Amino acid sequence: GGCQKGQDLVVSTNFAFDFSVQHDIQLLVCWFFCLCCVERMAQVVASKKNPPLAVVLAAQYVQGQSADVSLQWGEPTSLTLASGSKVTEASTILRFIARSCPSGGLYGADALESSQVDQWIDFSQKKFHPGLLKEIDSALASRSFLVGHGITLADLAVFAFVHSNSSPAAAKLTELQRWYSSMSGQALVQKALEAVPQKVSAAATAQASKKEPKKDEGGKFIELPGAKMGEVVVRFPPEASGYLHIGHAKAALLNQYYQLNYKGKLVMRFDDTNPAKEDEHFEQVILDDIALLNIKPDIFTCTSDHFDVILDYARKLIKDGRAFCDDTEAEEMKKQREKREPSKYRDASVEDNLRRFAEMETGSEEGQRWCMRAKIDMSSDNGCMRDPTIYRCKNEPHVKTGTKYKVYPTYDFACPIVDSREGVTHALRTTEYHDRDDQYEWFLKHLELRHVNVWEYSRLTMVSTVMSKRKLKWFVEEGRVDGWEDPRFPTVRGILRRGLTLEGLKQFIISQGSSRANVHMEWDKIWAVNRRVIDPIAPRYTALLKSDVVPLVFDGDVPTESKSVALHPKNADIGEKTAWYGKRVLLEGADVADIKEGSRITLINWGNAVITGLTRQGDKVVELQGKLLLEDKNFKDTLKVTWLADVPEQTVTPTVCTYFDNLITKEVLTKDDNFRDYVNDKTKWQDEMLGDASLVNVKKSEIIQLQRRGFFICDQPYTPASGDKLASPCVLFAIPDGHSKTKPTAGLKAEAGAAAGKGGRTKKEEKAPKAGAEKKKEKKQEKAAAKDASPKEAPKKEAAKKEAKKEAKPAAAATASGGDAAAAA
Repeated sequence: GGCQKGQDLVVSTNFAFDFSVQHDIQLLVCWFFCLCCVERMAQVVASKKNPPLAVVLAAQYVQGQSADVSLQWGEPTSLTLASGSKVTEASTILRFIARSCPSGGLYGADALESSQVDQWIDFSQKKFHPGLLKEIDSALASRSFLVGHGITLADLAVFAFVHSNSSPAAAKLTELQRWYSSMSGQALVQKALEAVPQKVSAAATAQASKKEPKKDEGGKFIELPGAKMGEVVVRFPPEASGYLHIGHAKAALLNQYYQLNYKGKLVMRFDDTNPAKEDEHFEQVILDDIALLNIKPDIFTCTSDHFDVILDYARKLIKDGRAFCDDTEAEEMKKQREKREPSKYRDASVEDNLRRFAEMETGSEEGQRWCMRAKIDMSSDNGCMRDPTIYRCKNEPHVKTGTKYKVYPTYDFACPIVDSREGVTHALRTTEYHDRDDQYEWFLKHLELRHVNVWEYSRLTMVSTVMSKRKLKWFVEEGRVDGWEDPRFPTVRGILRRGLTLEGLKQFIISQGSSRANVHMEWDKIWAVNRRVIDPIAPRYTALLKSDVVPLVFDGDVPTESKSVALHPKNADIGEKTAWYGKRVLLEGADVADIKEGSRITLINWGNAVITGLTRQGDKVVELQGKLLLEDKNFKDTLKVTWLADVPEQTVTPTVCTYFDNLITKEVLTKDDNFRDYVNDKTKWQDEMLGDASLVNVKKSEIIQLQRRGFFICDQPYTPASGDKLASPCVLFAIPDGHSKTKPTAGLKAEAGAAAGKGGRTKKEEKAPKAGAEKKKEKKQEKAAAKDASPKEAPKKEAAKKEAKKEAKPAAAATASGGDAAAAA
């Protein structure tokens, strides 16, 4: 109580203690601040016999962030302060470490988050049983972290709890697996796990290993070799010749992951080595796409910034006898390389090669005959090492350098030079560059450049999709799509316009990690991840198919009235909308096609009713009479119907629902396939709808759910008539949810789920599947979405599988979603 600093801290907090309270309270507060704020020099000892992984994680996290916390192994686990005070409780040590470094954010951003962190720390102290894993899984639904928007003590404590007691893969809990894989890939976590002595680490995980054999769970981010915190530099080098697609997005987000986790730098570099392909327009497009992905590079460069230096290195290779000029025709050169036959110019003199290269630099007719090749190894089993071309003469202007240069380096030659010069420490490349990695290392070695670590990861390839810019350009030029931002395109703008959220895309990429396994991914998997992001936040609206509405008129006196109802049945923060009720309502024909007199129905978000009469024209129901049974609370055995009140006070919103299908009919194209042979001729459908009045408030790019139809993104908001301009409808694009590949229609005779849509309606003779079977199918698909992708089967098997899908009857019987059913109840 005699510490002046502690007393000053008490005064600075402006605590309004009444001096009638015992003076001991002030002394206690004074002591507390002394402990937590003044004596920040602390020695943490971690037990080898029972390693406190959470403590190790926290200590590793705050080290280097101006927190005076040191860590060493010994017995027992304890925290010793500068004054000699000692704490042995792990949870108390955790809290002290977090408070010793407020800037680290381990205790959350505010008082509420701090309380939530404390709850999870207490949770991690419980005796383990499998049911606890389900609690964690439930808490992680639609969340990347347990508390807030970044790593806190909650994540560290619970990760240590799970890691030390169980195998998440064995639990088969998708949200837990996703989070655990993400945490395992954190550089901080990997560093902490490495810090645990080998024997100790093995002992700590022995129990989990016995329960479940260790598998390659995937979704993990490999620790970069030789990486040091704060010193890692990665790069993203696109060619400015088109829009970024989802494969580029994976590359950019993967580099961003390492940039952030190692607190390093990201170089955004345009590869402009080919003047024929460079376009300033696409440079701006790519920069905009990077901004859409919320990626913030630290440095912006172009390969052309280094052209003079690259030329010097080319001349060096010639002078060192490691490069030569060749005028062999391209086809003949290809044959020679395949047969491992050296060029007749391979042993030309240095003088002849310098003269020929100088001729190339002038761009003369003579110079255009030649190219420059690296003299590596024509006998190599690796074709990329058989004297590759590294310079070519192109007498055409460059978008940045104009006509200054007449020769341009190949990407393979320029890349290692620029990587080394720009300080790149780790070059992340897809496995398609595997054979060129030896070439990359050769250039670094013989040009005496600083070493760059190369790390491979798998290329992202989606089924029924082409990624090639040349092929995508064909679709644009042939008018098969509405430009590069078309929602059927795999471009970043296309997939975001179709309703893929940035968070959904990031979670999907994280689930893949930096694995090297090449796979063909199903689109259903990425859309299933996206659904978990949008379901908790998408407001609910109602819309009926305009061409198929059936009026229902209630008996008795039913007043016309309006009420404020929640836009989301489980999330009051989303807001409210006005719902109208009245004597006459509109239903959708598909819902009541087989209805009979005496049938009980549930009007979603209103209540029950009974059908007292109906009018048919042929086999079609054209009008219904009924009686409201609002006192009846039995919703189990009723037909759920979507409805809109047909009252003068409510003006329906003209709405158009748009559905899309894949542009390619074959899931996996082989190298011998001509993609034009598999172009889907029908990939877009539109339905005119009657939307509820509140749809006029939906804004562009807002994601919503139409009850029992699925999720949609607003591509064009409703615009009322003005002057001589007619009103424009609200245009919605259907967002696939990973459950179905057909277009939904409300009602018993509907095809289940909201999806890309093929436009086919369910036939009357098709029967509805059992609800239980449908739920099992959905769960199975969600689990598949969360797991790492496995390589596709051989093309023949895929073709057979595709045919089977075409022949199979579509699923029927769309039922109200869980949230909507709860709202009805």
